[in-house]
Amino acid sequence: MPGQPLDRIESNPDVLSGQPVVRGTRLPVYVLIDAIAEGDSVEDLLEAYPFLERADVQQALHFAARMSRVEEAVA
Repeated sequence: MPGQPLDRIESNPDVLSGQPVVRGTRLPVYVLIDAIAEGDSVEDLLEAYPFLERADVQQALHFAARMSRVEEAVA
């Protein structure tokens, strides 16, 4: 959902230099996005990272979608 808050994703300058991570972990969002892009399923990720919940992966995808939107055209 475009307006949905992303309460499972956080960015803290003291954790991985501010890279967005899954809340309460040091797992960067890009690791999940890269894994899905390479063909891993959500189930694969949940198995590989047992501390994750399905909602963590979904919010990581929403975060990536938001970050990819172009708000203004650059001339």
